[in-house]
Amino acid sequence: MGTLRIPVLRLDGVDEEQKRSEIRRVFQQTFSLYEELFEHLATAEAWYQKAIPLRHPLIFYFGHTATFYTNKFLVAGLIHDRIDPHLESIFAVGVDEMSWDDLDESHYDWPSVESVQAYRAQVREMVDEVIQNLPLTLPIGWDSPWWAVLMGIEHENIHLETSSVLIRQLPMAWVRPVPSFAPEPVDSHGTPVNVLVPIPGGHVRLGKEENDPRYGWDNEYGYHEAQLKDFAAARYLVSNGEFLPFVEAGGYRESRWWTEEGDAWRRYAKVQYPTFWREQNGGWFLRLLAEERSMPWSWPVEVNVHEAQAFCAWKSAQLGQNLRLPSEDEWRYLLHRSGLPASDAWQDPVPAQIGLAYGVSPCPVDRFPQGDCYDLMGNVWEWTATPIYPFAGFRVHPIYDDFTVPTFDQQHNLLKGGSFISLGNETQAEARYAFRRHFFQHAGFRYVKSENPLPEVPVYESDTQVSQYCHFHFGTERYFGVDNYPKAMADLCLALSQDRSRKRALDIGCAVGRSSFELARGFSEVIGIDFSTRFIQIAVLLQQRGRLPYAIYDEGELQSYHWADLDRLGLKDVAQRVQFFQGDAANLKPIYRDFDLVLAANLIDRLREPARFLQEMAQRILPGGLLVLSSPYTWLEEFTPKENWLGGVRRDGENRTTLAGIRAVLEPRFRLLEGFPLDLPFVIRETRRKFQHSLAEVSVWERC
Repeated sequence: MGTLRIPVLRLDGVDEEQKRSEIRRVFQQTFSLYEELFEHLATAEAWYQKAIPLRHPLIFYFGHTATFYTNKFLVAGLIHDRIDPHLESIFAVGVDEMSWDDLDESHYDWPSVESVQAYRAQVREMVDEVIQNLPLTLPIGWDSPWWAVLMGIEHENIHLETSSVLIRQLPMAWVRPVPSFAPEPVDSHGTPVNVLVPIPGGHVRLGKEENDPRYGWDNEYGYHEAQLKDFAAARYLVSNGEFLPFVEAGGYRESRWWTEEGDAWRRYAKVQYPTFWREQNGGWFLRLLAEERSMPWSWPVEVNVHEAQAFCAWKSAQLGQNLRLPSEDEWRYLLHRSGLPASDAWQDPVPAQIGLAYGVSPCPVDRFPQGDCYDLMGNVWEWTATPIYPFAGFRVHPIYDDFTVPTFDQQHNLLKGGSFISLGNETQAEARYAFRRHFFQHAGFRYVKSENPLPEVPVYESDTQVSQYCHFHFGTERYFGVDNYPKAMADLCLALSQDRSRKRALDIGCAVGRSSFELARGFSEVIGIDFSTRFIQIAVLLQQRGRLPYAIYDEGELQSYHWADLDRLGLKDVAQRVQFFQGDAANLKPIYRDFDLVLAANLIDRLREPARFLQEMAQRILPGGLLVLSSPYTWLEEFTPKENWLGGVRRDGENRTTLAGIRAVLEPRFRLLEGFPLDLPFVIRETRRKFQHSLAEVSVWERC
């Protein structure tokens, strides 16, 4: 053996028909393999009774992967009619364990196994027909209709894993062996002695390029970079033998080793040892898919995050060292140092216990060396200390918008490297799967001794107004041919001040800060002030972190997810020239003075006393300095009492424009620059299909 059961698909090539045949073959193999897994179920109870309370019975997962094809093909426009609306409804959405005590006792009237088998046969025929007739252009990209086909294949790979875990948790009387899923023969050698291997620090970059020639889920795209300090990593995954002393020392009975969340799970579950361990007649056994074997002490222990963290705390006390799970950054760095090629380039024999290449079970942790460590890829998944988060540049795929986003809650930890049953995308270094910390998978862990900080996990800014302003400032650079307004205003200021002093600038009404950052390209010091504390908080966070995620509404309650990213906009290096403060434009502190330029964009028609604000500018702007005003002049009494409006009213029987009102306040201490006023359009996105298109009048005044 030593060959991947199903090869990894690539999205490129030169022969479309050859690629079509390859995709068709992989689809058929994957679809059949999944059905073959369910041959382990020997009784009706195995199909219809839950393996664990927090998941559906296995009949659901048998139908779910087939209905996924139908539902996603409908969304993608590959088909136009349903096959069985009833089944496609009840099998549509799986269960994500929200909590270890979130019991769902709902009654479902599940269909017969025979009816689901018949439905799967119809889906197989439908998908095969789509593959044979869908026009194909290489390479296959994110926007290609073929993406839905690949998505269905990879979705089935995911459920091959998760369903096999559930089968492992069924009573032995309900299952039977399947020859093609035979486990690895037990290796009789003892527990390998684990050691910490010194790892020199260095730079690591994560994220998949959009033109990568292999399928990826949405969370893999974008980028993340880190500079790691020296650290040390366990050579091996923690084996059953290495974990045993923790069990024998009463580790499952002592709260002190467990996090608060982990201890709550421990007490609720009344767990005494790993979930796949069995204690019988004074000896230890290991539960596999359809059999129990004498404990293979050299195989990796399979636990959840809580158990792994508790072991690390206990081991730290034994060794007098601070050990923890590796971060995603550290795992990726170890894999990069290993020199292991991408899985689509593996030659036989496969250099890892992965892809059903060597039996459907773990293997000894000292069998597959990969650089400094063993089993960075394969054997069992490796838990990390990193909750999943979006990379800069993350965007949701439109036909599966809830694959990743619900996991961006700091409750789902990443696991890396794949397991003995992993196929396709799961065998890629870039793969990012995350589960709740109490979740069981074919997953183990290694420990590290490290002073590297764990990546800060962002939470999407979802306040409607704040997010809308984030997008107005840092989102799409052009809508309907109209340039980004905060940047356009700053560019105008920089052009006007090119031959003037550029020491200090004030951006009053700066909102979330784009114009302030842009002004810092030319000015030595920029002050950004806004009345909204929330806006200023966002600007400061963005300045500190360089990027910030936010969510905006597309339609109804549906959202899309974006990043404000200073580096992408070329503003990272100048951001530290800006200082942000909360303040009232109509009551500024005396320290805000001696400016070479003041920008007040879309501000004066939102002030209670706009004339007072303009009058004070003479004391705050240096002679020869500029006051740049812009506004659509949407005067509203909720912001400005009508008697304080600068224009948009009739005075002494005549129409009075706002520009005339501004002129009356500013002259003679300011003069209007030649070429002004001018109109500058801006577009504010409210939803995917609703935008505000406005014209601001821009006037520029020089301090006399």
